[in-house]
Amino acid sequence: MSRATVFHPVPPGRSAEGARMDPVESFGVGAARLRSRRTTSVRTSLGLALLVLSVSLLGACKREDPQAAAQARAAQAAAAEQAAMQVEQQFAAAVAKQDWSLARGYGEVLLMDHPGTKAAARVEAQLADVRAKVAEADSQARLRALWSYQTEPVKGGNQLSASIFAKAPVDTGGGARQVRLIFRDHPDWGRSSYLTLEAGDFDCYGGCKVQVAVDDAAPRAMAASRPDTDEAIAMFIEDERALWRLAKDAQVLRIEFPVKAGGKRVAEFETGGLDPARLPAWN
Repeated sequence: MSRATVFHPVPPGRSAEGARMDPVESFGVGAARLRSRRTTSVRTSLGLALLVLSVSLLGACKREDPQAAAQARAAQAAAAEQAAMQVEQQFAAAVAKQDWSLARGYGEVLLMDHPGTKAAARVEAQLADVRAKVAEADSQARLRALWSYQTEPVKGGNQLSASIFAKAPVDTGGGARQVRLIFRDHPDWGRSSYLTLEAGDFDCYGGCKVQVAVDDAAPRAMAASRPDTDEAIAMFIEDERALWRLAKDAQVLRIEFPVKAGGKRVAEFETGGLDPARLPAWN
């Protein structure tokens, strides 16, 4: 080797070409790698163990005590039954007072909020009848509202009257207009029953017969007359007591009458809500 050649020391374990590692260094690298692998293995094992433990605990949580669960369900059912019985008592109190609308409300709330309870079953057995009574009461209230009653001071006392409009307008000449039935009790003129029109006129100036029917019964003829006056378009039905009895006992009263426009017309009155006590002398 000449002096011009520069010598570069080769690191221990390596040749000039870097072919081999020193045995000591090689052992250190291998040990480090082994320790890394063991750490990874331990971590994996710990993770698996924790997963198995979690699954086991979850399964234990899900496996509840059957006796405790049954007791909880029984307590819940008893509480629901107690709450339902309180509403049932309110329902019964409303029924006792014959406040059918209130009773229906309590009954429907009970069935909605506490289904499946014994109290709900008891109330449900009565609810159809209560609903029917509500419908009947509503119908009667509507019929009563169709009647108007007046008390008017006149010479010699008070004039009392009860009146009702026909169920539907009637074309008596000049378009469909209201027809009204009136029962009147006057201190001087006595008792009268008559129809009034808002347009057209009755064809009954010399007297006539009208046909009166109630509900599904056959019509009967009754005498009538149109007074010669311009004060009102009125036609009196002469047998006022018979007409009153028919109106008092019927649900529907129909009167067929002649008109100047030609032919006959029928006015139908829903008289089922009449309060006879409002005209006591007629009874």
